[in-house]
Amino acid sequence: MRIALIAVVLASYLAVAAPAAAEPASTCPPACNRIPETAWIAPSAIPLNPTYSWPQLAGLSVTARAPRFAFEELCATPAVAGDPRSYVVAERSEVSNAKGQWQLRAQVLHWRGETWWAGERVEEVFAAAVAALRACQATNPAASASLIVDQPDRLAAAISGPVVMRQYLLADRLNSTLTELALWSDAPPQTPWPAVTDTAVLDALGAPLCTAYIDSCP
Repeated sequence: MRIALIAVVLASYLAVAAPAAAEPASTCPPACNRIPETAWIAPSAIPLNPTYSWPQLAGLSVTARAPRFAFEELCATPAVAGDPRSYVVAERSEVSNAKGQWQLRAQVLHWRGETWWAGERVEEVFAAAVAALRACQATNPAASASLIVDQPDRLAAAISGPVVMRQYLLADRLNSTLTELALWSDAPPQTPWPAVTDTAVLDALGAPLCTAYIDSCP
């Protein structure tokens, strides 16, 4: 009887003392083994939001192991040995719509470690992505990529073919993070691509990183 009473008391204690399942941290550090929930672009800043009412991406995020960018699948970009994305902290959010409508993928990739080292990984992956985009038609003759914004730390590209895609990548060495937004549809899309300022979309991708990775921006 005494043993049973102890077991009941112990179970009650554990039910109170045991922490609930960890939720994504809002900032990093200290919880850098997940992507902070504040790192994602705001739905209102994503193109086509008036049509699709995009959800909060943090609520959809799942772990992305050895992630690849959306354009790499479309361009049939071959994998390379020693890709730094094989040891990155990354999460992916996706929204699927009916055929002929726009699909969405967003990813946030963060390299842990000293900023000088992790920042170099960010730059390495970004430079490889630019090169792969330029080679898109060589790896998939049915797809043709045009870089609309081509800067040392951010790009916006349009890919045409049987599938049309808008690809955004922003690299931030200061917080060792690279963030992606991609939207694509079978051609021709039922909803035309809107008149958007690509630099504004890139700004909206980068701004949350200063909040999520505290003390990383001037």
